[in-house]
Amino acid sequence: MAQRVEHHPLDAAFAALLTNGLDGAGEALRILVNEASKIERNHFLNAQPHERTIDRIDYANGFKPKTVMTRVGELTFEVPQVRGGGFYPSALEKGSRTEQALNIALAEMYVQGVSTRKVITVLQSLLGPEVSISSTQVSRAAEQLDAGLSAWRERPLDETPYLFLDARYAPKEVPLGDERVREAGRLVDCAVLVAVGITRDGHRRVLGVSVALSEAEVHWRAFLDSLIRRGLKGVRLIVSDDHAGLKAARRATLPSVPWQRCQFHLQQNAQAYVTRLDQRKPVAQRIRSIFNAPDRVEAERLLKQAVQAWATDAPKLAQWAEDNLPEGFTAFDSPHAQRMRLRTTNGLERINREIKRRTRVASIFPNTASCLRLVSALLAECDEEWMTGKIYLNLQP
Repeated sequence: MAQRVEHHPLDAAFAALLTNGLDGAGEALRILVNEASKIERNHFLNAQPHERTIDRIDYANGFKPKTVMTRVGELTFEVPQVRGGGFYPSALEKGSRTEQALNIALAEMYVQGVSTRKVITVLQSLLGPEVSISSTQVSRAAEQLDAGLSAWRERPLDETPYLFLDARYAPKEVPLGDERVREAGRLVDCAVLVAVGITRDGHRRVLGVSVALSEAEVHWRAFLDSLIRRGLKGVRLIVSDDHAGLKAARRATLPSVPWQRCQFHLQQNAQAYVTRLDQRKPVAQRIRSIFNAPDRVEAERLLKQAVQAWATDAPKLAQWAEDNLPEGFTAFDSPHAQRMRLRTTNGLERINREIKRRTRVASIFPNTASCLRLVSALLAECDEEWMTGKIYLNLQP
């Protein structure tokens, strides 16, 4: 009788690579993940296959196929099952931190009884047609993700020459804002406060994020205090919009640091003082030419001309421009090669659009912690890309 030869899964994975080269990477990955999943199930059961032991906590119950889209294409894995349930292999945990945070937010809504058609539809697309989630599963997944995200939010900071601050906020008069949370039994809109810095080596970094119920000074001040407590120092310039709460908090926490008001927002703000539709474009172009001046002296000269031109037909615009546009001139004090990167918060606006795209899926978060989890996951991934990417601003003299 021929003796049965046992082949190790590693041999099969090696064979797939040796035979097919990189084209065999998918098959090799499938074999290795399947084997890792079986080993993990053994640890979960606290027993090897067919082992009789009093330490065993449950029994294996075969496998179920699971097709997953991976970086090497679509692969079908054999997912080990357990009679009592509650096991899923780590290697097949769904998605990135951002996707995990979104899944948890939706799952929290489901567990708390917010079983709207939208929530169920999204959960089914993420977790399969048979949605079955317990509050214990949700809590465990949230705790695991929160530990890493909390460490990222509290990591030490260092010298950061340039600090950009912005908030994404849907005020109460705007229905169905994208960051809405349940607070004390009612739905409220919340503000996502974000800080981005340019470090000494010229890379952009996400320095911090906070979720608050408004953009009031108390929230901005607590946020800025947390950045300083973590080691933020050496700030040469702050770039932000003219949020009243932020303005007051900035003066209280970083009073000696020059401030650059976002030129893009200034151009938008000016339109509120243009009463004739046919003048909106010419006004915008004129303000843009002021900001595009080669230096501060020329910008001040062009501003004076504009104020004189508007004084008769648009006196409110003239007064507003004279009082506010100079707040956008601070960037002229920086080297010309760096100025374009330092005159607006447009980099944060792109982050805000991505936050909007992701939070729109959940629509209503069960609590502020759930909103903070998703936004933190998104920004942590963005921070990692920036940290390893190209230099954003050359700070060499």
